Amino acid sequence: MLLSFALLFLCGLALGDLCKKIKFPALFGFMLTGIILGPYCLNWIDASILDASSALRKIALIIILLRAGLNLDIDALKKVGRPAILMCFLPATFEILGFACLGPVILHLSLLDSLIMGSVLAAVSPAVVVPNMLKLIDEKYGVREGIPQLIMAGASVDDVFVIVLFSAFTSLASSGSFQAISFLRIPTSILSGIGVGVVLGLLLHVFFKKVDMRNTVKVITLLCISFLLVTVEDACTGWFGFSGLLAIMAMSAVIHFQDPAISKTISASYSELWICAEVLLFALVGAAVDIHYALASGVSAILIILGALVFRMMGVYCCVTKTQLDKKERLFCMLAYTPKATVQAAIGSIPMAMGLACGKVVLTVAVCSILLTAPLGAFVINATYQKLLKKD
Repeated sequence: MLLSFALLFLCGLALGDLCKKIKFPALFGFMLTGIILGPYCLNWIDASILDASSALRKIALIIILLRAGLNLDIDALKKVGRPAILMCFLPATFEILGFACLGPVILHLSLLDSLIMGSVLAAVSPAVVVPNMLKLIDEKYGVREGIPQLIMAGASVDDVFVIVLFSAFTSLASSGSFQAISFLRIPTSILSGIGVGVVLGLLLHVFFKKVDMRNTVKVITLLCISFLLVTVEDACTGWFGFSGLLAIMAMSAVIHFQDPAISKTISASYSELWICAEVLLFALVGAAVDIHYALASGVSAILIILGALVFRMMGVYCCVTKTQLDKKERLFCMLAYTPKATVQAAIGSIPMAMGLACGKVVLTVAVCSILLTAPLGAFVINATYQKLLKKD
């Protein structure tokens, strides 16, 4: 196991640095590391790490959401208003409709199979989007207009909405029955997640003020509470849902709102942790990618991914119409809200494991979407933000 971790970090950092030198996002190098060392190529990653891959990826995702919350300006988000709510579900809805239209034509799937594919691929990746938005906040691009905050907040709720739809569609495909009450998980997940996060944030703010402790202890405390929140999320079944990831972001955002000074010091520590977590997250995402599926899929998978992204960008455009954002800022929002990675790696194989007829095709397209949109989306964000956004 130790040898595998050493190889993942050393190769990941080396390939990530190489990608930066050729003006590619570092995460492309991290993913390439996972693909090369993973079970479908050299098979040099210990089986115990692969077994724990899902948990390790979730830890990395928790770290980035804590960072996002600790840098989320609630006042700026309030000024954005209506688009912040629409970004949580409208772009994903447009993309799923895109798959419903294109799936039967390009891949000859049934409507239900196309909807299942759409619900796997419609989730944007916080692990790709959030670090880039944090970079924009650090460099003061688009902050006054609330653009990074808008995209970060939307990315965290977008996943909840899509995963509930995925559960509903796969249940219909496997059992032939559909329970409308399952859609109650969407509002209950969002409201309970935000509510619990706000309460915990207020309590932790008071606790950090009254109890003298080192910054490292605060970091560990927040991390442990976040682990508990995700555990509660996994335990909530049935019609009542709870979004642990949304609670984590709300909790850290309240701490930032109540005391920006404490928030800044804690966020700096998480920035250091993210250096390791980023390599591990994307290397393990790469290890989950079966490159043989991707190569065998051909042009059709790429066509349907790009076609559905056009639908998604139309959805983003609808969200930001009648706002004070100019044409360049709207275009940036459309481009920045496209990368896929973590959710697709997590649920892409579930339809095949369930024995659904569309399982292999869904997994193939999910793999291609990770390889295509994660590095390309990060590259486009980094290449355009200085040209399309105003610096404060």
